[in-house]
Amino acid sequence: MTAPRFSVIIPVFNGERFVGRAVESVLAQTYPADEVVVVDDGSTDATPNVVARYGSQVRYIRQTNQGVSVARNAGANAARGDWLAFLDADDWYLPDRLRLHAEMLSARGGFDFLTGDYEYRDAHDALLGRSMEGRSSGRQLLAKASDAETTIIEGEEFEEFVADHFGDTHTLSVPRSTFLELGGYPEGFKVCEDVHLLVRLVARSRRAGVVCRSLGVYLIHEGSATRQDRLEAQHENVRTLLDLKRLEYSFPSPVRRGFRRRLAQARANLGYALVRHGQRRAAVCAVMPALWECSGPQSIKVLASIVRG
Repeated sequence: MTAPRFSVIIPVFNGERFVGRAVESVLAQTYPADEVVVVDDGSTDATPNVVARYGSQVRYIRQTNQGVSVARNAGANAARGDWLAFLDADDWYLPDRLRLHAEMLSARGGFDFLTGDYEYRDAHDALLGRSMEGRSSGRQLLAKASDAETTIIEGEEFEEFVADHFGDTHTLSVPRSTFLELGGYPEGFKVCEDVHLLVRLVARSRRAGVVCRSLGVYLIHEGSATRQDRLEAQHENVRTLLDLKRLEYSFPSPVRRGFRRRLAQARANLGYALVRHGQRRAAVCAVMPALWECSGPQSIKVLASIVRG
C-alpha cells in the first residue's frame, strides 16, 4: 500500500499569538506532512508576518474574511495530498499525530476516515481532561480497545459516536476525494460546522479507525468563538444542526438515531442557556420540538426541568 500523504490545513484569522505554535507542531511531526497549508481568512494583525518566517515550509493562501469553513475548504481545494488533516490556529498537534494515523492506514487499510483522542488544556498549559474519557462514545471504545492503542468504529457504534462524539477537527483524517465529494464544511455557520461535516461523513462510512492516544491539544480560552457569547453559540449550534434535518431520512438508522439525540441535546443546552438569561418562555419553546423529534423520558425530564426554571 502506498504511504498516505497528508496535507494539513490551518485556517487562521488574527491568530498572531497562536499560529506559530500550530505550524511548528506540524513541522515537528515524526511522520512528516506532505505539505502545510495556512489559509489566512483576512487577518488584520501580524499573522502574515508570523507565517512568512517559515518560508517554503508552508504554503500560504490569503482570502477576504469569509469564515472558517470557507478557509478550510479553500485549503482542501488547493491541497496536493491524498489525505486531509485539519488544525485550528489556536490548537496544536502532539508529535505522533500523523504517524499514528499513517501506521493504522498502512497496517489495516479500508478506513473511511480516522479520528482519535485529544487533550483539553487552558491558557496556562494545565491539563483539564481528555476527550475520550469525557464522552460516552469514547469510554465505550476505550473499553472495547482494552489495552490496545487502536480500535474501530462500525455498524451500530456510529449512533453513539454521532450523538456524543469525542473526535474534534484536529483529530480527523479524511481522504481528500471524500471531503470534496461531500462539499466540505458547510458555509454560513459559525458553530458546529465540524459536526455538520462529521454527520454527513459518518452517514456514508462503514468503518472508521480510532487511535486511543492523544493526538493533539484543544486550547480552552476566552477568545474562542463558542465562549465569547455563549447564548449566541447555543443558538448557532441548533441552527447548524437544523440544517442537517433535511438529510436525516437519507442517513442509515444508527446515524439517524444519533443525530436526533444530538439535536435534542443541543435544544436542551439552548434551553438551559435561555433560562440562565431569564428567558424561560423562550427556553420552553426551544426544547418543545425535541418531544417529537427524539421522544422519550430524557426529553420529558429536560422540559420539566426548564419549566421549573
